[in-house]
Amino acid sequence: MAATKKAVLGQLVGAVDQSTSSTRFLVFNPKTAELLSYHQVEIKQEFPKEGWVEQDPKEILQSVCECIEKTCEKLGQLNTSNIKAIGISNQRETTVVWDKLTGEPLYNAVVWLDLRTQSTVESLRKSIPVNNNFVRTKTGLPLSTYFSAVKLRWLLANVRKVQKAVEEDRALFGTIDSWLIWSLTGGASGGVHCTDVTNASRTMLFNIHSLEWDKELCEFFQVPMKILPNVRSSSEIYGLMKAGALEGVPISGCLGDQSAALVGQQCFQDGQAKNTYGTGCFLLCNTGHKCIFSEHGLLTTVAYKLGRDKPVHYALEGSVAIAGAAVRWLRDNLGIIKTSEEIEKLAKEVGSSCGCCFVPAFSGLYAPYWEPSARGIICGLTQFTNKCHIAFASLEAVCFQTREVLDAMNRDCGIALSHLQVDGGMSNNKILMQLQADILYIPVVKPLMPETTALGAAMAAGAAEGVGVWSLEPEDLSAVTMERFEPQINAKESEIRYSTWKKAVMKSMGWVSTQSLENGDPSIFSSLPLGFFIVSSMVMLIGARYLSGVP
Repeated sequence: MAATKKAVLGQLVGAVDQSTSSTRFLVFNPKTAELLSYHQVEIKQEFPKEGWVEQDPKEILQSVCECIEKTCEKLGQLNTSNIKAIGISNQRETTVVWDKLTGEPLYNAVVWLDLRTQSTVESLRKSIPVNNNFVRTKTGLPLSTYFSAVKLRWLLANVRKVQKAVEEDRALFGTIDSWLIWSLTGGASGGVHCTDVTNASRTMLFNIHSLEWDKELCEFFQVPMKILPNVRSSSEIYGLMKAGALEGVPISGCLGDQSAALVGQQCFQDGQAKNTYGTGCFLLCNTGHKCIFSEHGLLTTVAYKLGRDKPVHYALEGSVAIAGAAVRWLRDNLGIIKTSEEIEKLAKEVGSSCGCCFVPAFSGLYAPYWEPSARGIICGLTQFTNKCHIAFASLEAVCFQTREVLDAMNRDCGIALSHLQVDGGMSNNKILMQLQADILYIPVVKPLMPETTALGAAMAAGAAEGVGVWSLEPEDLSAVTMERFEPQINAKESEIRYSTWKKAVMKSMGWVSTQSLENGDPSIFSSLPLGFFIVSSMVMLIGARYLSGVP
């Protein structure tokens, strides 16, 4: 997919937006924040065992290079030469280990959704003193399969190529941003091995107070510190592009995707919040220079540090694992839709789920439950239920999960949000946005230009010292045109629908054991496509009622 506006003039800033489902390269005008051109490539996900999720780091890198080249082709040589800086926004936590001498990955990237380390997490949890949870105190994070440290520990313990490379001092670790920056700035021929504070804060190896890798945490997770990248601010020149159409252009911005969206939404003040609808769903609230620790299941994380000498800002985060991924599941596993965009049309046909509830706990439940034993369920089915109701229920699921994390955030902050700022690919779905306003019972507002994640990375890159083409001073920021969705149902109906959802969530818990998470489900059904199993079961149940003569 590609889009371009012709006759571009003046200084420009590019941004790589590398997410779980796709890669894009976008070009912005720093004076107006207008999106001028982009190219997009979808990324494959691999599921080698039940609960395991992997991606090919080389495919990710190639997709970035392809998107850059295609976008530059559309801009033309004159305008390409006006790109003064590149920012990178990336899927967080996803873990890569590679050989610094050859540039080859030593294993697939272990994706943030991956669950193979659950038994490791449970074992480690027992070794943390009840009265001294130093992991959470230092990192702001709960001990979970979600974060990089346990994924890296698994690679170090189970992959001989990784073990050998560490022994021979050839191994480098990084999240996707580190892999991309190292590769694009020269790779094995002098590539820069670094990350920024926002991505480092998602590894569970980083002290968010001292802003350094923590020796005690590295020893606890049995990770050698020599393989870790240097930690930099989110806005500074890390290195120069070494090849391609943008050779010589500095990479000068780096933010984990949710931090990038916070910057792109201009949430620079304490108490400002945004919700991004992508593969997962992530609600972040800027808490300023203070680390606020949640009592209601939220994370404390680094929001951004926009310059080497600039102060760090923190955020409270509510993380939902499955949002857009549920739509992709309906498309790829069940075949209910052919394209992700079709879900809006199906949902519109019925305008209701008719009591059907879908809890997409494919990777357990994240905030506010942090319950790894949960699994996805569809319940409340009747003979009247059809694919349109399931489509509607999948959109409702995204909204109900957002309601849960927003309620937790309101309790932690003590002040309820008066409206919710939103962005991300799913925010283009008008039915979803109206549902969200109805379920939260507050207005939902979205920028007409929804690419705020890439915009945030571009802003950080353009504002970096030595680049200076994008001012982040309040008086210089471009006004953002918003689309507004007001609640259209009464509060009582909203609460009834929410309480029904909560019942479904309770039923989703306790489905799997640690052993099945670690080794893959050994049941006889593990070799059958999940979509076929669910659909055939529904058909058999409905058929049985007719055959038995039940009216």
